[in-house]
Amino acid sequence: MMKSNQSTVSEFILLGLPIQPEDQAVYSALFLAMYLTTVLGNLLIILLIRLDSHLHTPMYFFLSHLAFTDISFSSVTAPKMLMNMLTHSQSISHAGCVSQIYFFLLFGCIDNFLLTSMAYDRYVAICHPLHYTTIMSQSLCVLLVMVSWVFSSTNGLVHTLLFARLSLFRDNTVHHFFCDLSALLKLSSSDTTINELVILTLAVVVITVPFICILVSYGHIGATILRTPSIKGICKALSTCGSHLCVVSLYYGAIIGLYFFPSSNNTNDKDVIVAVLYTVVTPMLNPFIYSLRNRDINGALRKTLSRRLCSH
Repeated sequence: MMKSNQSTVSEFILLGLPIQPEDQAVYSALFLAMYLTTVLGNLLIILLIRLDSHLHTPMYFFLSHLAFTDISFSSVTAPKMLMNMLTHSQSISHAGCVSQIYFFLLFGCIDNFLLTSMAYDRYVAICHPLHYTTIMSQSLCVLLVMVSWVFSSTNGLVHTLLFARLSLFRDNTVHHFFCDLSALLKLSSSDTTINELVILTLAVVVITVPFICILVSYGHIGATILRTPSIKGICKALSTCGSHLCVVSLYYGAIIGLYFFPSSNNTNDKDVIVAVLYTVVTPMLNPFIYSLRNRDINGALRKTLSRRLCSH
Protein backbone atom coordinates (compact mmCIF):
# COMPACT_ATOMS: atom_id res chain seq x y z
CA MET A 1 0.00 0.00 0.00
CA MET A 2 2.86 2.36 0.83
CA LYS A 3 5.09 2.08 -2.23
CA SER A 4 7.54 4.87 -1.38
CA ASN A 5 7.98 7.76 1.00
CA GLN A 6 4.67 9.14 -0.21
CA SER A 7 1.66 7.42 -1.73
CA THR A 8 -2.11 7.35 -1.90
CA VAL A 9 -3.83 5.30 0.78
CA SER A 10 -6.99 3.19 0.69
CA GLU A 11 -7.17 2.82 4.47
CA PHE A 12 -5.71 4.16 7.70
CA ILE A 13 -4.46 2.28 10.74
CA LEU A 14 -5.80 3.61 14.05
CA LEU A 15 -3.37 2.80 16.87
CA GLY A 16 -6.13 3.37 19.41
CA LEU A 17 -5.74 4.09 23.11
CA PRO A 18 -2.34 3.95 24.84
CA ILE A 19 -3.14 0.80 26.85
CA GLN A 20 -1.40 -2.56 27.16
CA PRO A 21 -2.73 -5.50 25.05
CA GLU A 22 -3.49 -7.54 28.18
CA ASP A 23 -5.77 -4.74 29.44
CA GLN A 24 -7.80 -4.50 26.23
CA ALA A 25 -10.67 -6.68 27.49
CA VAL A 26 -11.11 -4.69 30.71
CA TYR A 27 -11.08 -1.34 28.92
CA SER A 28 -13.41 -2.67 26.23
CA ALA A 29 -15.98 -3.59 28.88
CA LEU A 30 -15.51 -0.21 30.61
CA PHE A 31 -15.98 1.84 27.44
CA LEU A 32 -18.92 -0.29 26.33
CA ALA A 33 -20.62 0.41 29.66
CA MET A 34 -19.85 4.13 29.32
CA TYR A 35 -21.20 4.27 25.77
CA LEU A 36 -24.42 2.44 26.69
CA THR A 37 -24.84 4.80 29.65
CA THR A 38 -24.40 7.77 27.30
CA VAL A 39 -27.04 6.51 24.88
CA LEU A 40 -29.59 5.38 27.47
CA GLY A 41 -29.10 8.38 29.77
CA ASN A 42 -29.51 10.95 27.02
CA LEU A 43 -32.44 9.05 25.49
CA LEU A 44 -34.11 9.16 28.91
CA ILE A 45 -33.71 12.95 29.05
CA ILE A 46 -35.21 13.31 25.55
CA LEU A 47 -38.12 11.03 26.51
CA LEU A 48 -38.85 12.85 29.77
CA ILE A 49 -38.81 16.26 28.08
CA ARG A 50 -41.15 14.98 25.38
CA LEU A 51 -43.60 13.33 27.82
CA ASP A 52 -43.81 16.03 30.52
CA SER A 53 -45.57 19.21 29.41
CA HIS A 54 -43.95 21.15 32.28
CA LEU A 55 -40.61 20.68 30.51
CA HIS A 56 -41.79 22.24 27.25
CA THR A 57 -39.75 25.38 27.85
CA PRO A 58 -36.82 26.93 25.92
CA MET A 59 -34.20 25.59 28.34
CA TYR A 60 -35.40 22.00 28.02
CA PHE A 61 -35.93 22.41 24.28
CA PHE A 62 -32.20 23.13 23.98
CA LEU A 63 -31.39 20.37 26.47
CA SER A 64 -33.25 17.76 24.40
CA HIS A 65 -31.25 18.79 21.33
CA LEU A 66 -28.04 18.71 23.37
CA ALA A 67 -28.88 15.17 24.53
CA PHE A 68 -29.45 14.04 20.93
CA THR A 69 -26.19 15.71 19.86
CA ASP A 70 -24.28 14.01 22.69
CA ILE A 71 -25.57 10.59 21.58
CA SER A 72 -24.56 11.32 17.99
CA PHE A 73 -21.19 12.84 18.94
CA SER A 74 -20.23 9.82 21.03
CA SER A 75 -21.53 7.42 18.37
CA VAL A 76 -19.16 8.87 15.76
CA THR A 77 -16.09 7.47 17.54
CA ALA A 78 -17.04 5.03 20.34
CA PRO A 79 -18.53 2.13 18.29
CA LYS A 80 -15.54 2.03 15.91
CA MET A 81 -13.11 2.24 18.85
CA LEU A 82 -14.92 -0.62 20.61
CA MET A 83 -15.02 -2.75 17.47
CA ASN A 84 -11.29 -2.27 16.91
CA MET A 85 -10.54 -3.18 20.54
CA LEU A 86 -12.72 -6.30 20.46
CA THR A 87 -11.68 -7.58 17.03
CA HIS A 88 -8.04 -6.42 17.28
CA SER A 89 -8.50 -4.84 13.84
CA GLN A 90 -7.14 -1.32 13.61
CA SER A 91 -8.00 -0.40 10.03
CA ILE A 92 -10.55 2.09 8.74
CA SER A 93 -11.21 2.79 5.07
CA HIS A 94 -10.37 6.14 3.54
CA ALA A 95 -14.07 6.80 2.92
CA GLY A 96 -14.90 5.79 6.51
CA CYS A 97 -12.23 8.15 7.79
CA VAL A 98 -13.56 11.06 5.73
CA SER A 99 -17.10 10.35 7.01
CA GLN A 100 -15.86 10.23 10.60
CA ILE A 101 -14.14 13.60 10.19
CA TYR A 102 -17.33 15.22 8.90
CA PHE A 103 -19.70 13.89 11.55
CA PHE A 104 -17.20 14.48 14.36
CA LEU A 105 -16.87 18.15 13.39
CA LEU A 106 -20.63 18.46 12.76
CA PHE A 107 -21.81 17.27 16.17
CA GLY A 108 -18.88 18.81 18.03
CA CYS A 109 -19.76 22.24 16.62
CA ILE A 110 -23.48 21.80 17.31
CA ASP A 111 -22.55 21.12 20.95
CA ASN A 112 -20.75 24.49 21.03
CA PHE A 113 -23.68 26.43 19.62
CA LEU A 114 -26.27 24.67 21.80
CA LEU A 115 -24.30 25.40 24.96
CA THR A 116 -24.14 29.04 23.83
CA SER A 117 -27.91 29.12 23.21
CA MET A 118 -28.50 27.66 26.68
CA ALA A 119 -26.24 30.32 28.23
CA TYR A 120 -28.24 33.03 26.42
CA ASP A 121 -31.47 31.46 27.68
CA ARG A 122 -30.19 31.61 31.29
CA TYR A 123 -29.05 35.22 30.74
CA VAL A 124 -32.53 36.28 29.58
CA ALA A 125 -34.23 34.30 32.39
CA ILE A 126 -32.15 35.92 35.15
CA CYS A 127 -31.36 39.37 33.76
CA HIS A 128 -34.66 40.04 31.96
CA PRO A 129 -37.24 37.80 33.69
CA LEU A 130 -40.24 40.01 32.86
CA HIS A 131 -39.48 39.79 29.13
CA TYR A 132 -38.39 36.13 29.11
CA THR A 133 -41.44 34.65 27.36
CA THR A 134 -41.41 37.43 24.77
CA ILE A 135 -37.69 37.19 23.97
CA MET A 136 -37.32 33.40 24.14
CA SER A 137 -40.16 32.64 21.78
CA GLN A 138 -40.55 29.29 20.08
CA SER A 139 -39.56 30.78 16.74
CA LEU A 140 -36.28 32.13 18.20
CA CYS A 141 -35.46 28.76 19.80
CA VAL A 142 -36.07 26.92 16.52
CA LEU A 143 -34.03 29.55 14.65
CA LEU A 144 -31.07 29.16 17.04
CA VAL A 145 -31.08 25.38 16.57
CA MET A 146 -31.36 25.71 12.79
CA VAL A 147 -28.49 28.21 12.70
CA SER A 148 -26.43 25.79 14.81
CA TRP A 149 -26.99 23.02 12.26
CA VAL A 150 -26.27 25.25 9.26
CA PHE A 151 -23.01 26.67 10.66
CA SER A 152 -21.87 23.26 11.92
CA SER A 153 -22.69 21.51 8.64
CA THR A 154 -20.82 24.16 6.68
CA ASN A 155 -17.82 23.95 9.00
CA GLY A 156 -17.70 20.16 8.77
CA LEU A 157 -18.15 20.17 5.00
CA VAL A 158 -15.38 22.72 4.39
CA HIS A 159 -12.84 20.78 6.48
CA THR A 160 -13.88 17.44 4.98
CA LEU A 161 -13.62 18.64 1.37
CA LEU A 162 -10.23 20.23 2.03
CA PHE A 163 -8.97 16.99 3.57
CA ALA A 164 -10.39 14.86 0.74
CA ARG A 165 -8.29 16.80 -1.79
CA LEU A 166 -5.08 15.64 -0.06
CA SER A 167 -3.90 12.66 -2.08
CA LEU A 168 -0.40 11.88 -0.83
CA PHE A 169 0.56 10.59 2.64
CA ARG A 170 3.94 9.70 4.12
CA ASP A 171 2.31 7.08 6.35
CA ASN A 172 -1.14 5.67 7.05
CA THR A 173 -0.68 5.05 10.78
CA VAL A 174 -2.75 7.43 12.94
CA HIS A 175 -1.72 7.84 16.58
CA HIS A 176 -5.33 8.10 17.72
CA PHE A 177 -8.49 6.05 18.28
CA PHE A 178 -10.41 7.92 15.57
CA CYS A 179 -9.67 9.96 12.45
CA ASP A 180 -8.59 13.17 14.13
CA LEU A 181 -8.11 15.86 11.50
CA SER A 182 -4.97 17.39 13.03
CA ALA A 183 -3.34 13.95 13.38
CA LEU A 184 -4.13 13.13 9.74
CA LEU A 185 -2.75 16.42 8.44
CA LYS A 186 0.59 15.58 10.08
CA LEU A 187 0.75 12.44 7.91
CA SER A 188 0.11 14.22 4.64
CA SER A 189 2.97 15.00 2.29
CA SER A 190 0.70 17.34 0.29
CA ASP A 191 0.62 21.05 1.04
CA THR A 192 -1.67 21.53 4.07
CA THR A 193 -1.22 25.31 4.41
CA ILE A 194 -4.80 26.02 3.32
CA ASN A 195 -6.15 23.34 5.66
CA GLU A 196 -4.33 24.78 8.66
CA LEU A 197 -5.35 28.35 7.79
CA VAL A 198 -9.01 27.34 7.50
CA ILE A 199 -8.81 25.43 10.79
CA LEU A 200 -7.54 28.54 12.59
CA THR A 201 -10.12 30.80 10.91
CA LEU A 202 -13.17 28.61 11.48
CA ALA A 203 -12.06 27.73 15.02
CA VAL A 204 -12.63 31.38 15.87
CA VAL A 205 -16.19 31.13 14.56
CA VAL A 206 -17.23 27.77 16.03
CA ILE A 207 -15.20 27.65 19.27
CA THR A 208 -13.86 31.05 20.34
CA VAL A 209 -16.93 33.19 19.55
CA PRO A 210 -19.41 30.82 21.27
CA PHE A 211 -17.10 30.59 24.29
CA ILE A 212 -16.86 34.38 24.53
CA CYS A 213 -20.66 34.63 24.26
CA ILE A 214 -21.00 32.16 27.15
CA LEU A 215 -18.52 34.16 29.26
CA VAL A 216 -20.34 37.43 28.50
CA SER A 217 -23.72 35.86 29.36
CA TYR A 218 -22.43 34.59 32.69
CA GLY A 219 -20.70 37.90 33.34
CA HIS A 220 -24.08 39.65 33.11
CA ILE A 221 -25.68 36.88 35.20
CA GLY A 222 -23.01 37.28 37.87
CA ALA A 223 -23.49 41.05 37.97
CA THR A 224 -27.26 40.60 38.31
CA ILE A 225 -26.85 38.04 41.10
CA LEU A 226 -24.53 40.38 43.03
CA ARG A 227 -27.14 43.13 42.83
CA THR A 228 -29.79 40.78 44.24
CA PRO A 229 -30.22 41.44 47.99
CA SER A 230 -32.12 38.21 48.61
CA ILE A 231 -30.15 35.06 49.53
CA LYS A 232 -33.09 33.01 48.24
CA GLY A 233 -32.89 34.81 44.90
CA ILE A 234 -29.17 34.13 44.64
CA CYS A 235 -29.64 30.43 45.42
CA LYS A 236 -32.42 30.16 42.85
CA ALA A 237 -30.30 31.83 40.18
CA LEU A 238 -27.33 29.59 40.93
CA SER A 239 -29.50 26.46 40.86
CA THR A 240 -30.76 27.25 37.36
CA CYS A 241 -27.21 27.78 36.05
CA GLY A 242 -25.30 25.14 38.01
CA SER A 243 -25.90 22.21 35.66
CA HIS A 244 -25.09 24.22 32.56
CA LEU A 245 -21.91 25.61 34.13
CA CYS A 246 -20.73 22.08 34.99
CA VAL A 247 -21.24 20.91 31.40
CA VAL A 248 -19.56 24.01 29.93
CA SER A 249 -16.58 23.56 32.28
CA LEU A 250 -16.15 19.90 31.30
CA TYR A 251 -16.53 20.50 27.58
CA TYR A 252 -14.41 23.63 27.18
CA GLY A 253 -11.92 22.49 29.80
CA ALA A 254 -11.11 19.45 27.64
CA ILE A 255 -10.92 21.54 24.44
CA ILE A 256 -8.62 24.11 26.05
CA GLY A 257 -6.41 21.34 27.44
CA LEU A 258 -6.17 19.70 24.03
CA TYR A 259 -5.72 22.65 21.68
CA PHE A 260 -4.13 25.35 23.82
CA PHE A 261 -1.73 23.01 25.64
CA PRO A 262 -0.88 20.41 22.98
CA SER A 263 1.32 17.40 23.66
CA SER A 264 5.01 18.01 23.03
CA ASN A 265 6.00 14.37 22.44
CA ASN A 266 5.47 12.28 19.33
CA THR A 267 3.14 9.70 20.84
CA ASN A 268 0.40 12.24 21.64
CA ASP A 269 -0.82 10.06 24.54
CA LYS A 270 -2.11 13.07 26.43
CA ASP A 271 -4.04 14.28 23.40
CA VAL A 272 -5.68 10.85 23.03
CA ILE A 273 -6.68 10.73 26.70
CA VAL A 274 -8.14 14.27 26.60
CA ALA A 275 -10.04 13.32 23.42
CA VAL A 276 -11.58 10.39 25.32
CA LEU A 277 -12.68 12.88 27.98
CA TYR A 278 -14.75 15.05 25.64
CA THR A 279 -15.93 12.35 23.20
CA VAL A 280 -16.90 9.62 25.68
CA VAL A 281 -16.82 10.84 29.29
CA THR A 282 -18.50 14.26 28.96
CA PRO A 283 -21.52 13.02 26.92
CA MET A 284 -21.96 10.26 29.53
CA LEU A 285 -21.85 12.69 32.47
CA ASN A 286 -24.33 15.18 31.02
CA PRO A 287 -27.48 13.16 31.93
CA PHE A 288 -26.19 12.69 35.49
CA ILE A 289 -25.38 16.39 35.85
CA TYR A 290 -28.79 17.50 34.63
CA SER A 291 -30.75 14.84 36.53
CA LEU A 292 -28.92 15.01 39.87
CA ARG A 293 -28.96 18.83 40.04
CA ASN A 294 -32.34 19.43 38.41
CA ARG A 295 -35.61 19.22 40.32
CA ASP A 296 -37.71 19.45 37.14
CA ILE A 297 -36.02 16.42 35.54
CA ASN A 298 -36.22 14.45 38.78
CA GLY A 299 -39.88 15.38 39.16
CA ALA A 300 -40.66 14.37 35.57
CA LEU A 301 -38.91 11.04 36.11
CA ARG A 302 -40.90 10.31 39.29
CA LYS A 303 -44.20 11.25 37.60
CA THR A 304 -43.43 9.11 34.57
CA LEU A 305 -42.49 6.10 36.71
CA SER A 306 -45.56 6.50 38.94
CA ARG A 307 -47.85 6.68 35.89
CA ARG A 308 -46.30 3.51 34.48
CA LEU A 309 -46.62 1.70 37.82
CA CYS A 310 -50.24 2.79 38.25
CA SER A 311 -51.13 1.69 34.72
CA HIS A 312 -49.98 -1.82 35.60
